[in-house]
This record gives sequence, C-alpha cells and structure tokens, in this order.
Amino acid sequence: MLLGVDTGGTFTDFVLAHGGTLRIHKALSTPDAPERAILQGIAELGLEQALARGELTVIHGSTVATNAALERKGAHTLYITNRGCADLLSIGRQTREQLYNLQPEPRPVPVAPEDCIEVGCRLSASGERISELSEADMTHLQAVIAERQPAAIAINLLYSFLDDGDEKRLQAACPNSVFSCRSSFVLPEYREYERGIATWLNAYLGPKVQGYLTRLQQGISPSPLGVMQSSGGTIDAAQAGDRAVNLLLSGPAGGLAAAAHFARLVGSEGEPEKLLTFDMGGTSTDVALIDGELQLTSEGRLGPYPVAVPMVDMHTIGAGGGSEASIDAGGLLQVGPESAGAHPGPACYGKGGLRATVTDANAVLGRLRPEYFLGGAMALDTPAAEQAVDAIARPLGLTRQAAAAGIIQLANEHMVSALRVMSVQRGRNPREFSLCCFGGAGGLHVCAVADELGMSRALVPIHGGVLSALGMLVAPRERQLSRTIGTRVNECDASHIDQLIAELSAEGMQQLLNEGVAREQIQTQINLDLRYYGQSFTLNCPFTRLTAATEDFHRAHTQRYGHQLDIPVELVNVRVRVSAAGQVPPLPPLNPLAQCTPEYVAQLPDIGATPVYWRDKLGAYAKLAGPALICEQVSTTLLAPGWQAEVDGLGNLRLHKPTG
Repeated sequence: MLLGVDTGGTFTDFVLAHGGTLRIHKALSTPDAPERAILQGIAELGLEQALARGELTVIHGSTVATNAALERKGAHTLYITNRGCADLLSIGRQTREQLYNLQPEPRPVPVAPEDCIEVGCRLSASGERISELSEADMTHLQAVIAERQPAAIAINLLYSFLDDGDEKRLQAACPNSVFSCRSSFVLPEYREYERGIATWLNAYLGPKVQGYLTRLQQGISPSPLGVMQSSGGTIDAAQAGDRAVNLLLSGPAGGLAAAAHFARLVGSEGEPEKLLTFDMGGTSTDVALIDGELQLTSEGRLGPYPVAVPMVDMHTIGAGGGSEASIDAGGLLQVGPESAGAHPGPACYGKGGLRATVTDANAVLGRLRPEYFLGGAMALDTPAAEQAVDAIARPLGLTRQAAAAGIIQLANEHMVSALRVMSVQRGRNPREFSLCCFGGAGGLHVCAVADELGMSRALVPIHGGVLSALGMLVAPRERQLSRTIGTRVNECDASHIDQLIAELSAEGMQQLLNEGVAREQIQTQINLDLRYYGQSFTLNCPFTRLTAATEDFHRAHTQRYGHQLDIPVELVNVRVRVSAAGQVPPLPPLNPLAQCTPEYVAQLPDIGATPVYWRDKLGAYAKLAGPALICEQVSTTLLAPGWQAEVDGLGNLRLHKPTG
C-alpha cells in the first residue's frame, strides 16, 4: 500500500494506491505540527492497522524546511570559514533589488558576526596547500562552540570541492550533540557565496527538519517513510534529515513529477505532451514548463537567498485560493501575497475568516457549489463570502459581482505574468503547449488563463486537486551529485572527466543500494553545465561526448538568447543523476457511459445558465461544451463559454477552444 502525502499551507492531501485503485482525501493542515494532520488523515482513511503492521509506505512532500527558512525560525548556527572570509554571507554578491534606491532597507544578515569563526587553513584555486589547519585553530573553535552553545554548525572553506580534508577534520571536532554539515557534502561546486548559503541553510534548517521527520517516523512506525526532494526524486527519511536544503521545494516538486508523468501518458506518437503547468493551491501558485524531462535549475532562490542545489525550475507567486484581496493606499484593488492560510482560511470556510479571498470571490459568483464542496464533507458559508466581498466592493463603488470578478481577474493576471516568465522570457511560445492546471483551485481559472496567453489547449488531469500527493507515488528514488571542473572544453582531459563521472555514479548508486533499491533498477544520467568563456552563468546540456555537448550548448544559447558566439566554451560543472523508477500506480481505465447528463443547471451571476456535472459520472470520451461546471471531491473546473471538453480513457479532461 502506497500513500502519497502533500502538506500545503491550507490542506494536507492524500492519495492511496492499493490493489489497482486510487483513493483520495483532504484534511485541513496543522501548521504548528504538520505531522498531526498526516496522522489524522491516515486515521480517516482507515489505515491505522495497516500502518501498525508496517504494510503502508508513506512518501511525503514537506513544507517544514520552506516555512522555517521564510519565517527565519531555524536553529542557532555557527559558520566556520577561512580567515578573512567571515563577512562572506553578509556581503553576498552586492546586488541591489532596487537599482535606483539610494537608501535601501538593510536585510538581516544570515549569521551574526559573533557566530562567524575563522580558521587559518587555505587552498589555492588549483587545490595546492597554502597554509595548514593548526591545533590553535582547533582549540579556539572548540572554545567558541562551548561558549556560544549552537544547535548547528556550517563549515564552508575556499576550494573545498577540490580537497575536503580540512572540512572533514573540522566536522570531526564538532560535538555529536550538534548538527553539523560541510560544503563539500552539501554542494561541492565553485562560487563560495552560493556554496556557503546552501551550507548555512542546510545547518540552519537541519535540526528542525530532523526533529520533524523523527516525530513523523515515530508516528507511523514500523511503516517506512520517504521524502520528496526539490529535484523531483525521493530520498529515504533517515537520509533526508542531513539534506534539509534539498527539501525546500519538496511539495511543489511532487506536482511537477506527476505532471511529467501525465505528459508521457497523454502524449502522441511516443512523444510526451508539452505542458505549461500551474499549481494553484491555497497560499501560492507554482508555474513551470515541461518539455520531456523535468527541467532543473541550480539558480533557484528562496526569499533573498540563492539556493544553488538542484531543484525543479519553477516560478512561485503569492496568488492562491486563499490569497486575500485588499485596497491599497491609492485606492486600487490588490490580491495577495497575504493569505488566509488554513486558520481561519477564506470566509466561506466558516472558521472566522473576514477578509475576502479568491476562493470567496469564486463562491460569490456561484463557481463553487456548496453541495459539492469537498464532496459535501465541508460546509460552504456563502453568506460569509458575500459579506467579505462586500467589504471590498463598497469602498470601490462596485457591485458585489463586479468586485468578485475583479478579484478573480487580478489573480489570473498574476498567474499569466508568471507563466510568461517561464515561457516567453525564455524564448518559448505558449501556443505550442497545453496548459495543465492542478491544485485545489486551478480548474476554476484554467480557461481564463489560457485565453490570456492565446492558448487553445488545456489539460485538467484526473485527481488534479491532489496531484502533488499523486506525484509522491510516481517520483523516482534519486540522488543528484555534482562537482566543479572549471576548464575550457578544448583543454579538458577526457579520462579525468570519465573518472570523476565514475566516482559520482558509484557514490549515488551506493546511497540507493543502502535504501534497498536493486542494482539492476538503477539508471545514471550525465549532464554538463557549460558557458562561453568569460560568462557568469551556465546552461545545462546532456553529455555523451564533449563535442556533442558543445554543439548542444550553442543551440541552447541561441534558443535562450537569440545568438551564439565564436569564443571557447567552458565546462563548469559535471552533474550525475542516479535514479530508480518509483512504484508507479496504474491509473484504472475509465469506461464509456451512454449518457452525459448534468446534475442540474445553475444560474451563475456573470455567466447565466450553466450545467453542473459530477466528474465521477462522466464516462470516457464524453464531450461537453462550455459553459459548464465540472465538480469533483477535491476541486472544480469551470469550462468557460467557447471552450469544449472531452474525457479521455483515463479520466483526464482535455480542453480545446476552436479557432477561426
């Protein structure tokens, strides 16, 4: 029995795969102790006995690391570095968020000056020894640890990716009771600032993540627990605690893993469908582009900090179903980024929320049907939503309906802008893709967002309201390993690169073998980070041989930037992905039904007569014409006027807008 669990800001989603069937469930999240909602959902699904017998495998996407980083609620951390580099994390890249603001607000430093410890050892850029780590340094370090009493220690020395001996010696001197990590383990790549931030975040978040995973493991013992990583692959919980920084996009990565799975399922002629995705949950919306395999980046950010570990390439905005509407000082309507969260939630949840949200606007316009909300398991307080929207409408001199429509339109514009970042700004035409929506709120906005982007095709996957939880089940077990080379391609020693690839592959394979993965199931994929000599940023290309990788780089550079250069190409990093396919639960085929009859016809204030369908009663190959509302247990899809929908053989909704 496989149970995928995605903890979101408002709901915790569950997908259970057992005996060729899928069951889905939602429970309100408990942000103060996320494991409580998980154990509650397991009980509500009737899985307690299976859990106690060790028959349930739980794969979890967690927001613990993300929330702790954003809210600055990590552990007291010491930062150990070379002499003269104590201010490294505070200085950063000296980039300014507002170029012409001469008096920017100072940002809090990652580590207080008194918690930055310098040691005298030093390597050159080529890895040659300049100075040794002395006993005086070690004695001073242990004295500072005893005085400062940190909960975590981050070790980041210059060029440690060339020789990690000093970092290992420093880590060995740290008390066993203190969480410690070194940059040569967390991110063995060049760029001391980005490597340092990743190592500090790993230490800063490590105790909290380890504590949470330990409590959750104890709660579900003896059943095993896996955790989704930011790269879209899973890791055993026992190892995940040492890699907290790799869990920052744990939940959203699950949704993209499932979207990539559906792209393969619904593709034609053996080619996956090209998808632009938006995952609209209660608090935020995550957008991404999928063209074949998941796209990864090492240039992600979390708040003000770069996060250089591999993560799914996505763009996140504060526009979700729970995003609150407000009126700014200039009298203009704003939506987000503040969210009503799980408590009190939108006003229509009837839990004391007073401020209008996107969900309330949809309720006011009749797009959320009280009798179908969460399959009828949760009451929808429409009068409370109307009262909240009225509080926005009156100061603006608008009707309730116009204010609700304005809230939805603003949320749509935010998502459209984010999708353009991932497509148009990267040289990709949205019209060549299908728009794939998921998350509890996505289906209500998919047609409007597609219209704004000029797209005529969309996909609403089956179980789209809990797709991130489903992604936990289809994701592979995976490790991402890397090492900096920093040499022009025409000067590279092919045997040295082959040896490095073999070492990284063996390390990743051993980690998967330790999780119980069979050797014959493990696959290895090699990629290179390349750039023109003198550039700062890289493009990632698959590796078969160096000449082919260089040609791929020229093509990728032309697609991204519109040109290529006649200068040498530099090999910056070697990246090795070691993975084993997950236990993909089969989606049961959907039987055709003779009739496609609406439950009733609703009068929507802004649309008029709109048939309402229950999605579970739509058979394979059923065809619908908009306007229509298609309700299901965990979400609702609005098929806008002018759009058509067909149910495919697996239960996915394929949306199409005729042109011409």
